[in-house]
Amino acid sequence: MTAATPATQTRLRTLRDYIRWAVSRFHNEGLFFGHGTDNAWDEARQLVLGALHLPWEIADSYLDCRLEDAEHAQLHALLERRINERVPTAYLLGEAWFCDLPFLVDERVLIPRSPIAEQITRHFEPWLAQEPARILDLCTGSGCIGIACAYEFPEAEVVLGDLSFEALEVANQNIERHALEDRVYTVQGDGFAGLPGQRFDLIVSNPPYVDAEDFADMPAEYQHEPALGLACGNDGLDLVRRMLAEAADHLTEKGTLIVEVGNSQVHVEALYPEVDFTWLEFERGGHGVFLLAAQQCREHQQLFRERLNG
Repeated sequence: MTAATPATQTRLRTLRDYIRWAVSRFHNEGLFFGHGTDNAWDEARQLVLGALHLPWEIADSYLDCRLEDAEHAQLHALLERRINERVPTAYLLGEAWFCDLPFLVDERVLIPRSPIAEQITRHFEPWLAQEPARILDLCTGSGCIGIACAYEFPEAEVVLGDLSFEALEVANQNIERHALEDRVYTVQGDGFAGLPGQRFDLIVSNPPYVDAEDFADMPAEYQHEPALGLACGNDGLDLVRRMLAEAADHLTEKGTLIVEVGNSQVHVEALYPEVDFTWLEFERGGHGVFLLAAQQCREHQQLFRERLNG
């Protein structure tokens, strides 16, 4: 089934027409919303307005503006891909928003959606023992977490680390887009491997953490994202176990480690019942983000090393 027929095109004349029509089609086709929106209306509005470079908060009267022929063709093509190919809207637009900041995205990186954004905009209060001078965004993808931290902590040096060269190409584009080349840079490596001897006051990570069962059940929209950024072993913790075993060697004395593990929180708690993780709470939704102080990482480092293999 295609997103629109010639007969449909003659009836869709305004922005409002397209948004209304898209909402109906999204519901009928059973699309999944989880890459920046959670409902058909917001998804349709984001796609239609974003495709025409119009602001989200556009005055209601503008929704009755008629479209040019080229704009009709553009919207039809994008809506067809969203409906029939299940391509997430952020990839169709080439842009996603995180902490109220725009980021370039494509299928080399995950679409930004971490609840850690809420902690960033709150300056991580009350969790940081000191204002961070050096910050590491490990498994950075598009660079959104680290770049947002650079805005929040304007004196900090920020390192964006990732295994994927392709992801770091996108991250570097975003560094340039935000004109942060003077204090934000990328490092390629597997986990901490590219950062020998380096220590940070704050390490923030949204690593791959989806367990095998959840990965198999993911909606079609997620198949467009790089599997390297999602799946990580049977319990989702292959990389997280390594990060915990090595974190103490990369944190300053009063440093802080913050890691998102999503639904794999249950596996973390089962694997490390002796560890008093702080699980952060979010007013705007989200779960499965833990915090450990550097002292805790040092105290439990031997335990973390012993359980590297699950």
